[in-house]
Amino acid sequence: MEKTNQKINDGFTFVTIDSLSSEKIDTPTYSYWRSVGRKFFSNKTAIAMLVLMTAILLMSFIQPIFSGYDFLNVEDINDFSKRYNPPSLQYWFGTDANGMSLFDAVWAGAKTSISISVIATIITTTIGVVLGAIWGVSQKFDKVMLEIYNVISNVPQLLIIIVMSYTFGNGFWNLILAMCVTGWLGPAYFIRVQVMIMRDREYNLASRTLGTPKVRMIFRNILPYLTSIIVTDVSRSLPAYISYETFLSFLGVGLSANVPSLGRLISQYTNNMGNYPYLFWIPVTVLALVSVSLYIVGQTLADAADPRTHM
Repeated sequence: MEKTNQKINDGFTFVTIDSLSSEKIDTPTYSYWRSVGRKFFSNKTAIAMLVLMTAILLMSFIQPIFSGYDFLNVEDINDFSKRYNPPSLQYWFGTDANGMSLFDAVWAGAKTSISISVIATIITTTIGVVLGAIWGVSQKFDKVMLEIYNVISNVPQLLIIIVMSYTFGNGFWNLILAMCVTGWLGPAYFIRVQVMIMRDREYNLASRTLGTPKVRMIFRNILPYLTSIIVTDVSRSLPAYISYETFLSFLGVGLSANVPSLGRLISQYTNNMGNYPYLFWIPVTVLALVSVSLYIVGQTLADAADPRTHM
């Protein structure tokens, strides 16, 4: 019997137990934002659009500082050598009937259009996310807000913005206010639906049973999981507000007469489509590049922010 046990023991090597090694996790460490960055930068189209968007933003906010462009300046109108020059090395985008550089005009207009879009999106998204989260967890608030939403949502938002623009008068901040009066309602309803889906999941039911306050449950248990959804809504709002501003400026509503914008430039140069087409198509092209780059970067970031794509 002793010989048998000796033979069995000879087949094994006894090792000491390392308590620290036994607690170590072999799986790689997961970092949410690192995974978001890895997923985003794996998309070559998104990288190209990000570079394009960055270049446009830099040109829009830096170039007008040095150009000193004035939309109402007509001091060169009688200098025929400066009027209607096609794009060249001297005038990159050409000149108009007033002898003004279209290059300066486009970037000054892009600065206004992008600024309005970004500010309006930040305001409406912030209000929409906060009120939408409360809307999704409070039944009393839900009854009131549903009636308001059913009334306002049946009126086209563009019509509301036009009416508000006439009511508040022309001006940069007046136009933003006109866009934000009811612009938050769409994002709020969108977030409300997502919050209602999240609030009835098991961990939120358990949290509510344990007496967790609603505000804490909203900002700690629900909204952090809606990051990709919020980014998706932002990526749609930015081009939409640029389109609103362009259309209103095309109609001559919203901005003051001395404020340039892409919509105002397009409206001003519409009559030159036949004889000097560069005056019309260059602002249109810049507007398209701004809208497309913002949308593609936003959508790609929204997909990258979804944890389900990190597998």
